[in-house]
Amino acid sequence: MRERYASDVAAIDAGEEQLAVLQQAMSQADAAYAKVAWTLSKRRKKAAAALDAAVMAELPPLKLERARFITEIESDETLRDPAGFDRVEFWAQTNPGTKPGPLMRVASGGELSRFMLALKVVLADKGSAPTLVFDEIDTGVGGAVADAIGQRLARLAERVQVMAVTHAPQVAARAASHFLISKEAVGKADRVATRVAPLDASPRREEIARMLAGATITEEARAAAARLLEAAVR
Repeated sequence: MRERYASDVAAIDAGEEQLAVLQQAMSQADAAYAKVAWTLSKRRKKAAAALDAAVMAELPPLKLERARFITEIESDETLRDPAGFDRVEFWAQTNPGTKPGPLMRVASGGELSRFMLALKVVLADKGSAPTLVFDEIDTGVGGAVADAIGQRLARLAERVQVMAVTHAPQVAARAASHFLISKEAVGKADRVATRVAPLDASPRREEIARMLAGATITEEARAAAARLLEAAVR
């Protein structure tokens, strides 16, 4: 009996020593984590400043010259995970004098699309999804702004596959491939089918002329379509 009690006491003493060892190891690991996390936070803030400047440079041609893009970083040492203790969110200020806020809440649908396009263009060489889809990113804009959107989509397409649904001839003319999407009645017109047809050079020019002129395609519209296509390959 005495030997058993002695063994239990020895185990308790050893447990206390082991606990002290574990506590010391935890303290060392915590200090090491904090050091690395603060280093990561400093680098993250430096990268955020560079990202903000690069995105801001893309905004004026996209008719967002009065807007600001802000990478908001909040550091809280009590919130720890494998990515550090920073919480990162993209913010925007769409007009001077307005309060900045989270991009997803502050920007309208069209503004959000253009902010995302600027971000994708800036980050194109940093890795991306293999295919990006933009659905009517040109809504509410035209002329030079639509052309600027087309140019940026073309730049982005040099690195990833880009699919864009558009009604803007300036955007369509910048594409490497052009598909016409239409709806047609099937059978006794009780069903509708969506058709997708690739367009080669001549039909493509005609479609872009239609996008420019509307229902009645004029020779002036065809000439303007030809100029858009020529400008896109320069």
